[in-house]
Amino acid sequence: MSFPLQKYLPKRFRSDAIVVPVVRLSGTIMASSGPLRQSLSLAGVAGVLDKAFAMKKAPAVAILVNSPGGSPVQSRLIHQRIRDLAAEKKKTVLVFVEDVAASGGYMIACAGDEIIADPSSIVGSIGVVSGGFGFVDMIHKLGIERRVHSTGENKARLDPFQPERPEDIAHLLALQAEVHATFIDLVKESRGTRLADDPDLFTGQFWSGKRGLTLGLVDSLGDLRSVLRERFGQKVKLVLIQSSRGLLGRRPATGIGMADPARLGAGAAEQLAVMAEDRLVWARYGL
Repeated sequence: MSFPLQKYLPKRFRSDAIVVPVVRLSGTIMASSGPLRQSLSLAGVAGVLDKAFAMKKAPAVAILVNSPGGSPVQSRLIHQRIRDLAAEKKKTVLVFVEDVAASGGYMIACAGDEIIADPSSIVGSIGVVSGGFGFVDMIHKLGIERRVHSTGENKARLDPFQPERPEDIAHLLALQAEVHATFIDLVKESRGTRLADDPDLFTGQFWSGKRGLTLGLVDSLGDLRSVLRERFGQKVKLVLIQSSRGLLGRRPATGIGMADPARLGAGAAEQLAVMAEDRLVWARYGL
């Protein structure tokens, strides 16, 4: 057990280093997680955000974002929680983009008072996408009959085992347009007049951090340690805020690693599909 003895020392013996809490937000964004998926959700990050903003003497909170996007709902909820805490605790929020802050990842990045990116980071992708597969021809070749019974004519919309209907596609595109409009409004409110007048800005296109600077998507180029030393002095102390330890003294598992096949059980195929899906999301940005 450690004791905060420093506050009892004479002032001349106390450290004058400024402390800045650092929160790392990394992974695809979705409400649910699993042993083979590193993901972000409000439920998963609320605790570390609260701890970071609770550091009274810290002049700012640094947030590292590395996400290719995911759920627009969870993205907006995380964004809003950061802004609410910043207003409540009167803290400046500095967001640092690592490999990628795209789509929902960029929505979270917009919670920063400033966004700092590496020149080679990927930023942007302000759009909405839905993806899936169609298995109609496959089940016909296998002699499988699809049986669907519902109490509403639209209950089975976009069933991958039935042919697509034009009205279903139109409905999906209308929903996407609404979500896209919400995303655009959030970015405009956050970035304001810093945004360049570029016709591709809200088309889902993505750019390097260097190009993002000219478009107003980021405020400057740099890295966490260098920028914070420049802002708060060479003695600045960076404190990584992590989730609380569990009952057995272990933190909740994060990241993608090797798993014991024997422990995956009947869900092995599903988990492998999850890993493949995650890989495809990151690969969309060349990562």
